[in-house]
Amino acid sequence: MVPVGEGWQLLTIRGIPLRIHPSWFVILLLATLGFQQQYAISLRGQLAPPALWAVALVTSLALFVSVLLHELGHSLVALRQGVKVKSITLFLLGGVASVERECSTARGALMVAAAGPAVSLALGIGLLASSHAATHLTPVLGQMVERLGALNLILGLFNLLPGLPLDGGLIVKALVWEFSGSQRRGVEVANTCGRFLSLFAVGMGTVLLLRGGGIGGAWLILLGWFGLGAARNQKQMLVVQQALKDLKVKDVAQRRFRVMEADTSLRELSRMRLGTAPPIAEAGEGAAPSDKDVNGPAEWLLVCDRGRWQGVIDDAPLQALPVQCWDRERVGDHLQPLSSLPSIPESAPLWQAALQLEDGDHQRLLVLSPAGLPCGTVERPELGDAVLKKLGLRLPANLLTAARRENGYPLGMALGQVARGMVSSGEVSLLTDSVGR
Repeated sequence: MVPVGEGWQLLTIRGIPLRIHPSWFVILLLATLGFQQQYAISLRGQLAPPALWAVALVTSLALFVSVLLHELGHSLVALRQGVKVKSITLFLLGGVASVERECSTARGALMVAAAGPAVSLALGIGLLASSHAATHLTPVLGQMVERLGALNLILGLFNLLPGLPLDGGLIVKALVWEFSGSQRRGVEVANTCGRFLSLFAVGMGTVLLLRGGGIGGAWLILLGWFGLGAARNQKQMLVVQQALKDLKVKDVAQRRFRVMEADTSLRELSRMRLGTAPPIAEAGEGAAPSDKDVNGPAEWLLVCDRGRWQGVIDDAPLQALPVQCWDRERVGDHLQPLSSLPSIPESAPLWQAALQLEDGDHQRLLVLSPAGLPCGTVERPELGDAVLKKLGLRLPANLLTAARRENGYPLGMALGQVARGMVSSGEVSLLTDSVGR
């Protein structure tokens, strides 16, 4: 087994990594203990204690093979819909298939959601139908097949409950999406159902626990808390998507570039790069911002001439020319056009900036005013900070500084993937909102 971030990778199936989370061993132990107690009652004296434990362990492993087949049902249909499956992980509460993105159509999402329960129900019916024949071979095998059949039926029917994060909730979401035309509306309806079911599970589990229900009551409470957490996360995702739609680039833009005059020498450019010279130019009205507004390191050096933008310069001239030439060579003689920088209009929504940073793998974007002039820059840390504020969270300065140092989103937010999912689901459209370079 190869240790990975989500557990240990056992093997790959159709290119899909199968992983075992450490918590899976806990449920394996509990399931084996439960099966051993059941077999001890139903097979009185027919098997020695070691054999009982062996049969219980085999039954537990077979049950999780059923869970794996359930997740493979989802995954193989997702692959047919053009969705990449990153992994299948078995953990404390069963199994989960991690996909790169959601299906781009409601019907595709419906097929993926229904595939898992269909596999479980087919397994359950098939195993129950064969239990009589298995009993003729040996009573132990008959009981094992019957139990596995019943559990697969329960697994399939339980997952059809109409609330997120269960498959039934995903089916509800897809159906509402199909008939309303809004994926967001589907998520809201399914999430509300999921929250109700989770609260009901917590309440029922508490009642069972108080009445001596033991492991059954505790398990219902655990499932309920898991569902409430998933509902809360889904609600936060809706807020994140709405923030990416409502906020504009101008709301988060910073001024992380420096400004130089075109007649500046390459010697001064070298000093600026080494941090031994102050920023050089003040910009004309409506053109470049003053460098006194720039905080932190600035990788881009924009060049203007008497208030008019001329282009951008990098370190290439310093590397190409001998040091003796640096005093007589001017910055304006070695410019690249501003159009060589990835840019975005200040009126664009944030999801466009997140998508452009993700798909183009850019470090930052140049923000353009309505007149097409540079007025700032936007980077991942600023996007993440703005979205978190919409969620009511204010980042400590040290976390924002760390994110800026790594040029990543704070707290590991994947806003680029969220934006891509919004496009693929039709929540936003690139046809009506053009993205910059």
